[in-house]
Amino acid sequence: MAVSSAKSRERVARNFIRTYGRSRFRRLLQALAANESGQAIADEFGVSRERVRQWKNTFGTVITLYQVHPEIERILRERRVAQTA
Repeated sequence: MAVSSAKSRERVARNFIRTYGRSRFRRLLQALAANESGQAIADEFGVSRERVRQWKNTFGTVITLYQVHPEIERILRERRVAQTA
């Protein structure tokens, strides 16, 4: 189910709400945002992991953020100070 257009995504979302209800749609989006496992979501909604993967790709985008720990940032700053001295 390759859904590319905004109109298609909207159609899938409306079909989901018609089938499961608006509160369950909110729950799905919350579970996806919390990175809950596809299997756990599938079990909760009574669908396959593949269907959950399709919903995930249809309703949003996964963004991964790598954040450096403060102590590592501090080390980087110290090194810059040492090189400029």
